[in-house]
Amino acid sequence: MRQTCLKMVYDLALKDERIFFVGSDLGAGTLDQFKKSMPDRFFMEGVSEGHLTSMAAGMAMDGKVVYFNTIASFLTRRSFEQNVVDLALHRANVRLIGNGGGLAYAPLGPTHEAIEDLAIMRAIPNMTVVACADADEMRRLMPQTVAHRGPIYIRLAKGGDPIASRGDLPFTIGKAIPMRAGEDALIVTTGITLKLGLDAAAQLSSRGLEAAILHCHTIKPFDAESLLSLAEKAPVIVTIEEHSVLGGLGGAVAEALAEAGFPTAKRFKRLGIPDVFPDEYGSQASLMKKYGITEQNLTETVAKLCTSMGGRRPQAA
Repeated sequence: MRQTCLKMVYDLALKDERIFFVGSDLGAGTLDQFKKSMPDRFFMEGVSEGHLTSMAAGMAMDGKVVYFNTIASFLTRRSFEQNVVDLALHRANVRLIGNGGGLAYAPLGPTHEAIEDLAIMRAIPNMTVVACADADEMRRLMPQTVAHRGPIYIRLAKGGDPIASRGDLPFTIGKAIPMRAGEDALIVTTGITLKLGLDAAAQLSSRGLEAAILHCHTIKPFDAESLLSLAEKAPVIVTIEEHSVLGGLGGAVAEALAEAGFPTAKRFKRLGIPDVFPDEYGSQASLMKKYGITEQNLTETVAKLCTSMGGRRPQAA
């Protein structure tokens, strides 16, 4: 996903002279082709993310469209004030590309794990927040970022993730994608958890339960209209994200559901990282398993909630 995103930055820059690239202490060779072809629009700087955010804001105010790439935790935590005051307040056309959203940097521990980045960026006025499911979806996103008004935070996954998105479904920033129909439950996903949602829905179907899936690639602006149109029919709603359960996808869905005023009760559950710093070093997969961000846990959670609602009981797995 990261390689696809950066390749798209290069391709877009070839067609639009307003596009500049800024990197903060990235690995050797990153976008070398960009540097060779357009050296006056390529800046690879040191570990100074706050300064670079302000620099990118200044360039944007001069009419440039700036793509700034570095580790997600540094873009969000370290540069929070600059993101607010220099980017969002002025609707600066800067695209913050965050490497390793979620638990991708599990071997490096909690200093590098961006487990609250969606919540941080979602809280900033004028900030758009996007988490694509895979490289194919990233290809559909990137051309839309050029003309988009205001700053965007683009969360990148580890890379090499299986393709779960569908090219036949329209992709628009701010508009969620219904991926599957079903009236026994609604599964809401973002980023790489789309694949988990699709696999869990297939397992549930084999057990006699049909779950709809809504893929929210855009966390902000949040598509509450699409959510509520599906949630109205579903007695059970479960969100799953590679992020803290506080303030990200689960928070956005909970807020929309709480204000919807449905006449019938709903059972709702957020799956994600609990309100902790991950206290183990390992792989992304091992930490996702520890916190239940898995197909199996999603399947069992939906099945149990369906049973508790008194609806159709799932068949034995």
